[in-house]
This record gives sequence, C-alpha cells and structure tokens, in this order.
Amino acid sequence: MSKEKTTTNTSTDHPDLASSYISKALVHYKTGNYPKALLSYEKALEIQQQSLPPNHPDLTGSHNNIGLVHNNMGNYPKALLSHEKALAIQEQSLPPSHPDLAYSYNNIGLVHDSMGDYPKALLSHEKALEIRQQSLPSNHPDLAESYNNIGVVHNNMGNYPEALPYYEKALAIEQQSLSSNHPDLAKSYGNIGVVHYSMGNYPKALLSHEKALEIQQESLPPNHPDLAYSYNNIGLVHDSIGDYPKALSYHKKALEIRQESLPPSHPDLASSYNNIGNVHKNMGNYPIALLSHEKALEIRQLSFPSNHPDLAASHNNIGEVHNNMRNYSKALSYFEKALEIQQQSLPSSHPDVAYPYNNIGLVHENMGNYLEARTFYEHAIQIGEQSLPLDHPTLQKRRNNLERVKNK
Repeated sequence: MSKEKTTTNTSTDHPDLASSYISKALVHYKTGNYPKALLSYEKALEIQQQSLPPNHPDLTGSHNNIGLVHNNMGNYPKALLSHEKALAIQEQSLPPSHPDLAYSYNNIGLVHDSMGDYPKALLSHEKALEIRQQSLPSNHPDLAESYNNIGVVHNNMGNYPEALPYYEKALAIEQQSLSSNHPDLAKSYGNIGVVHYSMGNYPKALLSHEKALEIQQESLPPNHPDLAYSYNNIGLVHDSIGDYPKALSYHKKALEIRQESLPPSHPDLASSYNNIGNVHKNMGNYPIALLSHEKALEIRQLSFPSNHPDLAASHNNIGEVHNNMRNYSKALSYFEKALEIQQQSLPSSHPDVAYPYNNIGLVHENMGNYLEARTFYEHAIQIGEQSLPLDHPTLQKRRNNLERVKNK
C-alpha cells in the first residue's frame, strides 16, 4: 500500500506569504535597492489587505515600511501618505499614548525634515517624544531616538546651539541604558560632531567623530557601513580645516568600506565620490573633481528617481567645478538643472533651493551680467530668510555676494 504524499499549500493571500515578502523587502532595503524593496513591501500590503481586518496592526507596519522606502527615494508626498495611513489605523485601534503611534509620528517627522518643512517636522517629533515620555521609562532608547531627531531638525534649520542639548540628552539616556560600546552611542557622538562641525568648532567635532569611530571599531565588523559614516565625517572636518591629504585619506577609507559592503549602485557610494570630488575641487584638481562628481551623479541616476534632491546636489557640484574652470555656459546649464530638480521635489522655501540660485548668481557675476546676478542673489537670500536663522553664516555670505555685485 503506497503512502499518500501530503503537501501544505499557502494560498496567494495567506498572511505567511506577506511575511516572506517583508523579509525579501528588508534585504533589498538594507542593500539600498529601494525599487525592489518597494515592490516587495507593496506585495505584502496587498496580501494583508485581502486577509486581515482593515485596522490590523500588521497593515500599519507595511504602510510605515513603504513610507520609509519612499522617503529614501525622495518620493516625499508618497512617503507622507503612507505614514499618515499607518497613523490613521493606529488611532482607530490603539490608545492615544501607545508607543506605536510615536513610531508613526516619528516617521512623519522624518519626511517633513527631508522636505525642509522644519516646523511640521518639529511638531511631529515633539508629539512622538510626548507619547514616549508617557508610555516608556525615562531611560528607554526610543526617547533617545526622539531627542536625536529633534536635534537633527534644529541642526538642519541652522539652530546649532539648540540642537546640541537634544543630542546630549539622547547620549545621556543611551549611556544609562546601553553598553558603553553600543553602536547607538556612536551615532549620538556623530550627531554631536556634526553640530560642532556646523558651528565651526572643528577640534570638538574631530573629538566627537573619533569617539564615534572608536566605539564602532569595538562593536562592529571592520567593513560595516556605519564605520564609513565616521570616516566620512572625519574627512569633512579635515577638508574644512584645509588638511586636504588627510581629508582624502578618510574619504577614500569610507569609499573602500562601502565598496566592500554595499552594492555598486548604493547611494552611500555616491556620497563618498561626492566628498572626494569636493576635496579635489578645493585643491584645484578640477579634472579629477569632475570625474568624482560625475561618478556620484551616475550612481544617483541608477538608484533614485529623476527628481530626487541628491541628483540636484550632484548637478550643483559639477556646476561649481565648471564655474571654477571658467566654463561658465556649462556651469550655468548644471545649476539650472539642479534648480529644476529641486523645484519639482522640494518646497519653494527649502534652504537647499537657495544654493542653485546663489550659484547661478555667481556665474552671471563672473560673466559680467551684474543685474542678473543681483536678481539671483536676492532670490537666494529671500529663500534662506524663510527657513534659516537671520544670523546664519550661509545667509551672511549671500548678503556679501549681493553687496559686492551692487557695487559693480
């Protein structure tokens, strides 16, 4: 008598199949393959919507995951929509002080920050913090995350003295609740370093970034991408103090780690090529700078949609090199492309939109078109004044540009 063969069929709308798609998506997300991650997360959500009640917590997880991918791809309105859907489900099914709501508010804050809508970003992160303060112990790492994110918004607004206490509060919580070599401490030291760097406190910035690197070297494998961030940040400080050989050495180390640990089209590799290009530009090695920035642009074109702000940054950087080489028509073309991308992807008051306006002004000034230069400088200042403190160093430089061209 033959034995009957038993098989287990998983129907196409079974929740377990959704878990399988989520696992695949996570792998794609971690390796920077955002389009594939998005497809897998959307497939998981589709299955969950067929097999689960409309306010089931698993749906909020998928909406949030889809939102995070859209945010990384620069699809900010779609990211916002996904996180708001997650929050709407949570508000129906959970008490108002449940920590999961804080997670969605946190994600909404991250999108507003990316869009340059800093007041809304602050409101969302403060709401997340308020919920976490009500529902979690005072030394819980999630509170540190909220303090860090509020610090990031203040840093992006140029409110450096306000950002610092938030980062220090996050670090204090992590020191109480985590081991002394936990990678999260390295991130907080890194954030503190970024503020000191932005304020021009380069020795303090170096100390913080070196502390971050030291923790990462103790707790992570030598080719972990987080180490690349610290090498990158140390490189930026050395670039700013004019120590170009050291800056190059650190940026190349960051690139080497990223080449070992990430796929060749990962956006972080573009960041490394971008930073190497900036050092070469500062050294006057314009042909090498151009090659590095073009490589960064090539990677970003592979990994991002055509209106992603990082593509604008690449066009802007290539334009700066051409401007320094006195290729004014080429410089103008790249700056105009940068502006076009930013106008599609960012709010008109985002501080990054001011960069191409300022740079277009520089080209016109270099070409002797002083009236046009004045118009673009004025526009750059006007944008900056909407989103940055009035005494921000970048704004002061732009005012100097305007005064200079008025006297010509």
